[in-house]
Amino acid sequence: MLSCLGLAVLLTGCLPGKDENAAQAPAGGEQQMPSPNVGVVIATPETVGMVTQLPGRVEASRVAQVRARVDGIVQERVFKEGSNVKAGQLLFKIDAAPYQANLQSAKATLAKAQANLAQAKTLADRYRPLVAVNAISQQDFDNADAAFKAAQADVAASRAAVQTAEINLGYASVTAPISGRIGQALVTEGALVGQSSATALAVIQQVNPVYVNFTQSSTDALNLQKQMQQGHLLKVDGENAARVQIVLEDGSEYGAEGKLLFSDLSVDPATGQVTLRAEVPNADGLLLPGMYVRVKIEQAQLANAIAVPQQAVTRTQQGDTVTVVDAEGNRHVKPVKVRAASGNRWLIESGLEAGEQVMVDGFQILQMLPPSVKVKPVPWTPVGASAATVTPAAEPAAQQ
Repeated sequence: MLSCLGLAVLLTGCLPGKDENAAQAPAGGEQQMPSPNVGVVIATPETVGMVTQLPGRVEASRVAQVRARVDGIVQERVFKEGSNVKAGQLLFKIDAAPYQANLQSAKATLAKAQANLAQAKTLADRYRPLVAVNAISQQDFDNADAAFKAAQADVAASRAAVQTAEINLGYASVTAPISGRIGQALVTEGALVGQSSATALAVIQQVNPVYVNFTQSSTDALNLQKQMQQGHLLKVDGENAARVQIVLEDGSEYGAEGKLLFSDLSVDPATGQVTLRAEVPNADGLLLPGMYVRVKIEQAQLANAIAVPQQAVTRTQQGDTVTVVDAEGNRHVKPVKVRAASGNRWLIESGLEAGEQVMVDGFQILQMLPPSVKVKPVPWTPVGASAATVTPAAEPAAQQ
């Protein structure tokens, strides 16, 4: 009995301790753990357009007021309100009877003047050879020649009167001065309109293309010019320079791009703003005069900018950081300086080097693993990539 107990104690002393096994297990488990895949993008310098978003209003490219040019009663409106009209299209008919009568009277006066001219010419032609042989006095010939010239002047005046009468008769038919969309009629049939009162009949607006007027503060414009002069930004050049994109009231982007026409040369002293104007195609008539929109305009370019997806940057009150992966799979947190947002990307001004692998996803998996665990970088594929537009960077906020 005693010998058996001693043998048991001896065997127990020879076995490995429980604490030793526990200490060795985690080390063996960590060495056998496979490296998790993380999505990365390669930091690549590129030239990115700096787009400014400004408020604006839509304005018709051409506006024409249709007015009566002769006195009379409106007999008929021959257009549909709110429709598109062509230049020269008939819009209103004014009572033309008085002007038709004036034209006939002017034509009769012209005919009389032409008859007098023929008689005066015949008499002057008859006297001309007679005065040469002293058959008549010089005074008689001079009187005949003066009468001939007066008759010529009467014919010219009568022809001008006929032309004036024809013009007034034509004004009785009011036509569209430009092509565009016509609004409601400002007068009805039976209304008395007149040239003296300058009666407005309707308004035509040309809405394809349209103008978009917008303003920019003189401070922003000055800062932009300084940065370009100092070499921080590049001036937009080329045939496609100064393109603008319209954002509608509901936040959606208008399909067609516009172009910048001009920037005002002076600053409004009341508001401190500089006025700019863009021309935008409007074939579908979606943009209406007076509509509020926002204008995205590329005024400069940022050279050698590194853009990374926004989820790759951790933004806090202490600063912005990114996680890079080296060739051995080790992770390093680096502070960076964000300049602006480009769509769903941040433009990194400093802190990243070209060619570095920046982590975009896989952060949630690594939160449960020790920092020493190596990772396997794989190319990150964005979901639903959209066109990049640059807006000023927002203030840093704690990442959720």
